[in-house]
Amino acid sequence: MTTAHITGFPRIGAQRELKFAVEQFWKGEIDESALAQTGNSLRRQHWEWQKEAGLDFVAVGDFAWYDQMLNASALLGALPARFGFDAKNLSLKQYFELARGNTAQPAQEMTKWFDTNYHYLVPELDENSDFAGGVDWFFYEIEEARSLGHTVKPVLPGPLTFLYLAKAKSDSKEQAAFDKLSLLPKVLQAYNRILERLAKLGVEWLQLDEPILGLDLEREWLAAFEPAYRSLANTGPKILLATYFESVSTHAALLRDLPVAGVHLDLVRAPQQLDVFAANWPNSKVLSLGVVDGRNIWVSDLSAILARLQAHRGSNIWLSTSCSLLHVPVDLAQEIKLDDELKGWLAFAKQKLQEISVLKRALNGADVSDELAKNAAKVASRKASPRIHNPAVSARIASLSDADARRHAIFATRQAEQRARFNLPPLPTTTIGSFPQTKEIRAARAAFKKGTLAQAEYISQMQAEIRLAVGKQEALGIDVLVHGEAERNDMVEYFGEQLSGFAFTQFGWVQSYGSRCVKPPVLFGDVSRPTPMTVEWTQYAQSLTQKPMKGMLTGPVTILQWSFVRDDQPRSVTTQQIALAIRDEVVDLETAGIGIIQIDEPAFREGLPLKKSDWAAYLDWAAAAFRISASGVANQTQIHTHMCYSEFNDILPAIAAMDADVITIETSRSDMELLTGFGTFKYPNEVGPGVYDIHSPRIPPVEDMLRLIAKAAEVVPVEQLWVNPDCGLKTRNWPETEAALANMLEATRQARQHLSQYGRLPEFAALTAKPYVNGSCACK
Repeated sequence: MTTAHITGFPRIGAQRELKFAVEQFWKGEIDESALAQTGNSLRRQHWEWQKEAGLDFVAVGDFAWYDQMLNASALLGALPARFGFDAKNLSLKQYFELARGNTAQPAQEMTKWFDTNYHYLVPELDENSDFAGGVDWFFYEIEEARSLGHTVKPVLPGPLTFLYLAKAKSDSKEQAAFDKLSLLPKVLQAYNRILERLAKLGVEWLQLDEPILGLDLEREWLAAFEPAYRSLANTGPKILLATYFESVSTHAALLRDLPVAGVHLDLVRAPQQLDVFAANWPNSKVLSLGVVDGRNIWVSDLSAILARLQAHRGSNIWLSTSCSLLHVPVDLAQEIKLDDELKGWLAFAKQKLQEISVLKRALNGADVSDELAKNAAKVASRKASPRIHNPAVSARIASLSDADARRHAIFATRQAEQRARFNLPPLPTTTIGSFPQTKEIRAARAAFKKGTLAQAEYISQMQAEIRLAVGKQEALGIDVLVHGEAERNDMVEYFGEQLSGFAFTQFGWVQSYGSRCVKPPVLFGDVSRPTPMTVEWTQYAQSLTQKPMKGMLTGPVTILQWSFVRDDQPRSVTTQQIALAIRDEVVDLETAGIGIIQIDEPAFREGLPLKKSDWAAYLDWAAAAFRISASGVANQTQIHTHMCYSEFNDILPAIAAMDADVITIETSRSDMELLTGFGTFKYPNEVGPGVYDIHSPRIPPVEDMLRLIAKAAEVVPVEQLWVNPDCGLKTRNWPETEAALANMLEATRQARQHLSQYGRLPEFAALTAKPYVNGSCACK
């Protein structure tokens, strides 16, 4: 009989209950007990849905208050030593301080989870990390699920993936390069303790996620799998080793021979690997087939899946999602405003449970003909719908030439014209785009959408917020201003709402990081821009100041990556369609007198294939799409882009090929480490490395930001440097925003003073020992 399970379920709740409870806890509006009750309710609901769908296990351990990698760090006792927390007695308040920072310590570094828009907290390890064990939350949740009568399959990051994704940290330069693999014996001791405890609880199966097997893994890491899993083989539950996001067919022999009870494959991303594994798979070992898409929301073609699976029926076959359902919204049933045709094309997490159920029952001999017929009608409806294709868009794509993806002059020529136009001081200051989205802003936008606030009044209120943002920036002394984006709900949703080919949900939320949730647009058809989207708001903001006002746009790759994208044509073609729509907006902004335009691409690296052999093709079309969006303007119009929370060093040639005049990047959490590659590569254009982390409520002091400016100048020539925060400020409040920006401006003033007096910035080493005191330099 075929077994059915999932690899993980969304944790935020159908109505974002977890988000709101966590934020209330942060504000002191509820206590830890009330927050715990919200978590209990969500877990119980999600387990019940899995049971009702007829799955053979419920996933436990996929719940996290903030992030599953942070949970693993807390479980293993591998917390950053700099915080001084006792892992065994970690409170929720301390747990959140690890994620968000406190007055004494910045937050742990955060980066993208493989090629998704989910961000995880990077574990910090040093040579003294002991993995002596931490909080018992994982085991409590298992006991909780079992007490409700559920058969559990706990889920944890695998030991090698945890270690590989961690960061080696040390205060000593001599220790900075220690080999993380040297910690593997300690990590395995910790996992064995977990396995022993699970055995005592009567747990039969444990899922260990090892998605790093989808990467181009270094030889020594690959070689570590066999001894690592041999050390875990006889301790406790059967192990299901889960891979996802990429083919692992090159490791088929390794996985076949590993001493684990089963292996999970992502057959949505890499369907071809099934034949490789099935050809020589032992009957004694489970092969879990991820056939339902865990990352997109289109209804599965169940008949096609069944036809593929017929040849692989057997007792050792399990059915599942391709990866955790963390990446899709919770429940389509809430979407009462979507038209019936479009809604029929979609399946959210709860509906995907039913898809797995139908497949399981079909393979086990049940009559599911009615359900298969309904599914087939939905699949056919989508393929035949006239809403998908626009001949005018296709014709424009066909007419694209190389000249459409190239600025009129090289950067040096553009830079000279731009400097003459704007006459900015050394180390020009700016922000990334958004300012605090207050409850008043959100209330006005919600009322306008509901029709209870007239358009004229809504525009008036948003203009008042723009005046406020511009006035505060003028008072602070920022050089290049932004309008604050008060009118925007989300940097992708706002544009998708005004582009053809997109649809929107009411409750299609997914977690991006912590309590931050996004509602990706549904990109179902050809894309075009019917009318200007930002011009009037930006023109109004520019009318309030003599300083340059940046036009703020989201780039084509990011709109693609942060949408649920159609799967009936190459992603490169869809990106070109978006790029042409953004190009139209860029040209209209320039015509309206806006001289600096930022086209954000924070998801540029996120789209990078996991296998390096596939990188070149992606980077070519992604960089070209950005250039298409940016190349319709004159030399003196300055194009900015922004990227955040990604490792850039291995794709710097492609970033340079985007040919933005200025790139701003997140670097503060990495203490400018992410900037190092820009200097080694000799990045040709201008760079704005972030000098403070906007994802933390911590307000960094002047000397911290001055140190980062000086550290950046050791890597990038000072004449190429800008000063800015890491990212947009929409999630912060005004008091902390103003305080942090005031410190940023003061740090810049002191840096300029030193530059003017000595012809250079203060040395980083001297700054570390002797920061500026009373506004004067103590590090000559």
